[in-house]
Amino acid sequence: MRWLLIKDLQVLRRSPLLVSMLVIYPVVIAVLIGVALSRGPEEPRVALLNLVPEGQSTFRLAGREIDAARYAEDLLERVQAVRVDTRAEALAKVRSGDVLAAIVVPRDLASKLSGGLERPTVELFYSAADPVKARFVQSTVTATLSEANQELSKLLVSSAVGLLRLVLDGGPVDLFGNRVDLLGLKRTLTLVERARDRLPRGSTDRRALDQVAGFAGLVIENFSVTGSALGTISEPVAVKRTVLEGKPAPLDAFAVAVAVTISLMLVTMLLAAGSLALEREEHTLSRLVRGLVSRSGLLAEKVIVAAGCAFVVAAAMLAGVGAFIEIDWARAHLWLLALGAAALAFGACGVALGALAREVRAASLLAILLGLPLAFLALVPSGAVAAGFYDVIGVVSALFPFKPALAALDAALNDAEQSLLGPLAHLGALTLAFGVGARLGLRRLG
Repeated sequence: MRWLLIKDLQVLRRSPLLVSMLVIYPVVIAVLIGVALSRGPEEPRVALLNLVPEGQSTFRLAGREIDAARYAEDLLERVQAVRVDTRAEALAKVRSGDVLAAIVVPRDLASKLSGGLERPTVELFYSAADPVKARFVQSTVTATLSEANQELSKLLVSSAVGLLRLVLDGGPVDLFGNRVDLLGLKRTLTLVERARDRLPRGSTDRRALDQVAGFAGLVIENFSVTGSALGTISEPVAVKRTVLEGKPAPLDAFAVAVAVTISLMLVTMLLAAGSLALEREEHTLSRLVRGLVSRSGLLAEKVIVAAGCAFVVAAAMLAGVGAFIEIDWARAHLWLLALGAAALAFGACGVALGALAREVRAASLLAILLGLPLAFLALVPSGAVAAGFYDVIGVVSALFPFKPALAALDAALNDAEQSLLGPLAHLGALTLAFGVGARLGLRRLG
């Protein structure tokens, strides 16, 4: 087995192009992922036509000055605004693809907001020729508009609550440029009650003041809950977020686990399947198993070579990604443990495929055609498909090493809530099962 291991390493040494591709490919992926994750998301270009006249964008509500022009700026906090001067220019940029969408803020924004009787209309223009762009507009730009609209709604509700409190309690207020001291309902009720008490009982004037006092008291009682009611209207449903399962992990750290696991899978399975199929293609397999090495020893050697090479590449890939994003280096021993167990499982799966194929090209193609679809299938989230189909996906994913390998690496990298022992035991069971399958595949050689 030792000489067989040396022979396989010499074959790799005499194939520098193959070794270079196996090393450079995952490292390039690591660098690209690191660069992509270390940069902030690109801001989509959106044309903005602000028709609110300069100097006419502010108005006062309940003693507070509100700048309607600021609303136009808040609309595009998460996008790159491209200023345009006319509606025609905005539409032309959308049609030419220079911008993703165009937003037109109406001229009467401030006047309608101050009046409170009409709602101003902000126009959004985009092209539906490209379904991907159309969906991005709906999910990103429309969400940005909704968030800005909600913030303005909260501001207006807050101003309205302040106005109602002023009517209730009274106080100074600026009215048409003059400072006026409002009496307020509470003081009005006090004055009405004093005037009523001075009148003889049963008189017409006293009964009239009783009606005024009763109405004022009813209004005061209902005004006490008006502020809470307006707050409920501005945000009818409060959302309380509770995580029932799993520990939240940064998306970039999970993406690193996915990228490393996919690279580990490809390198290990291609090496294991290809090296075993190569022995058969060169007609050396039958001579080896007749006395030089046992079938089990041959399979173990192929798994060790493939897993060892892939382990080194995956570890280097993790180190490369760690130069771009923040990962916990104190958990490095757990990364190595997860990588080692996953590499052995993928290696056992690879030799099982190599035992089925009769030539290197068929074994390599089988490894890619089987590995990538099963890996992507394991990434399908719950709720994205029907419950019955998701159960089938779960069974299929449990029979392939990718999902437990990803779970083990995710737990090692991100300190996930799931214990590392479960995925490691799963990988160990799959390694044994695929090893037995590969051994049975070699039995027909006699």
